Amino acid sequence: MTSFDSSPTLNAWRALLALAVVFVMLATSGWTAIRANAADSAPRTAALAAWARGTMDGHPLPKPDATAYQLGRFFHSLDTAEQNDLADRYPLVVGNLNGAPVPLRYRANRVALTEARAVEQKRMVDTRLSADGRQDASRRMHRFDSLLDDGRQILAFDPSDSGRVAEVFGDLDHAQRVSVIVPGVDTNVLTFEKSDRRNSAPVGMAQSLYAAESAAAPHTRTAVIAWADYTAPAGLGIDAAVGKMAEDGAVRLAALVRALPGSTPVELFCHSYGSVVCGVSTRQLPPRVTDIAVAGSPGMRVGSAAQLGTEARVWSMRDKDDWIQDVPYLDVAGLGHGADPVSPAFGARVLSAAGAIGHPGYFEPGTASLANFAAIGVGAYQSVVCAAGASGCGSGISDRSAA
Repeated sequence: MTSFDSSPTLNAWRALLALAVVFVMLATSGWTAIRANAADSAPRTAALAAWARGTMDGHPLPKPDATAYQLGRFFHSLDTAEQNDLADRYPLVVGNLNGAPVPLRYRANRVALTEARAVEQKRMVDTRLSADGRQDASRRMHRFDSLLDDGRQILAFDPSDSGRVAEVFGDLDHAQRVSVIVPGVDTNVLTFEKSDRRNSAPVGMAQSLYAAESAAAPHTRTAVIAWADYTAPAGLGIDAAVGKMAEDGAVRLAALVRALPGSTPVELFCHSYGSVVCGVSTRQLPPRVTDIAVAGSPGMRVGSAAQLGTEARVWSMRDKDDWIQDVPYLDVAGLGHGADPVSPAFGARVLSAAGAIGHPGYFEPGTASLANFAAIGVGAYQSVVCAAGASGCGSGISDRSAA
């Protein structure tokens, strides 16, 4: 007979209660929700409708959900003037088409950002909006203005709702290795970059990793993508505790990776809820993804690395001061994200995160966490530093860097 204290039903309820308590604790200690865009518009929906009616030399335009190969063939059948014409007429479509030439996407997204900035400038002085609404418009206008700075390479942009965006650092078309940073909760167009604690935002993370990779292997051509092109949970509500948004994000992440130019190795660096996205995506990813590294992970929605079903090497790290360790690592009726990726039983290669200083600090210069990411990013696997008690995390791998 099962005692009351060890009842499976009671234990499940205890686990759910513990999870709820931790979420409340974390929500009151800094992980707060970002208010959605008051305009709640969907300009890309209108752009897709216009694209569906459009033609080129009397022929219908390809479907936006065609494969990257099909879209690539279409664009390469056009001359430069025809490509630019499409980018200028349908910027919110062309700028987000996996398979379109990378420089053309950069051009299209500059057009889309210019148009989106003009919309927000008008909203800033629209007396029909509340003071909060006008302030929101001001923040968005300044963000779009920043994204339009000279030299920025915006690979994806959608101003709808809270916004999605991705940016490239380096030469994506000619890179020998490509790193993709997948951020977590509260990621949107406004939090894509920050002036305060800059390396806790996707842009700062990517810039920091790109610089560290360049220092680690000066002769290896790398590119780093700050990928905030999925709808992340806002705050620590139920969306952060379940996998629906991760599933949607995983589809978009896999589509991005399948469409990247060339056939060079790709590494994923997944922070916080971003590691849930990466975990769900593994069975959809192409073989060119050689490494998946997670930091500050609440789980990858599996019980072990083997259950991810990928040939990619799986790495994990967690700083000793990261509050994510207080989240119960469980999966009860879809609530929670599974086993702890730094536990020995999970089976990942566990790396040192010395110096990271808590949950947002993994990409800070001078930390073991960033040095380890850079070593993986350039293929210098013998340079990784294992976590205490996890010696041999880099064993059985040959260096692939060109340094």
